[in-house]
Amino acid sequence: MQNNHVNQKEVSLLWSRCDQKMATLVLAHGAGAPMDSPFMDQMTRALVAQRIEVVRFEFPYMAERRISGRKRPPSPKAQLLATWKQVIDLVRQTTPGPLAIGGKSMGGRMASLVADEERVSALVCLGYPFYAAGRPEKPRVDHLVDLQTPTLIIQGERDALGDRETVEHYTLSDQVRIEWVLTANHDLKPLKRSGLSHSQSIEKSALSIVRFLAALRA
Repeated sequence: MQNNHVNQKEVSLLWSRCDQKMATLVLAHGAGAPMDSPFMDQMTRALVAQRIEVVRFEFPYMAERRISGRKRPPSPKAQLLATWKQVIDLVRQTTPGPLAIGGKSMGGRMASLVADEERVSALVCLGYPFYAAGRPEKPRVDHLVDLQTPTLIIQGERDALGDRETVEHYTLSDQVRIEWVLTANHDLKPLKRSGLSHSQSIEKSALSIVRFLAALRA
């Protein structure tokens, strides 16, 4: 896996390339961890091994934290969405053809809010935050009802931001497919009784993404 940093317009892209790529997927980080967190690194390696080119980036608040060392809350939604649109534009300048976007938790949610407008080919969400922790009575699903972009959500059954028992009662767009990771939490980490390690769970999830993207090309 070859990682290249591209810095343009105050956005840093971490480009993980592969030979004979099947697809390009732009992945955003979650609210509290950077683009090169252990989760993001392992997911990227697993995808690149299956010929999925991965582009990662950091929202400005996270990039600033990397410099200052001080934790900062996420920027307002409008700024996060503007960054997503900027990144999509930058990637398209050098990568013609179909483009998939997505991300971990908050990064995936923000991607879902721009997917239709930006006319991307697919959306991939890893641990979608259907509601804030402890607030299932206030779901964040209104836009998912009418979503037109083919979407794969990989979700842990025990996710504190969207567990299976709660989410299966939602009415979502027929373009949205949810793949449940047995006994797993928000980071797709399963319980020991599942027989899978965290690493195996991430690798299995990556294969699901590969199959999803490959089916869209067929």
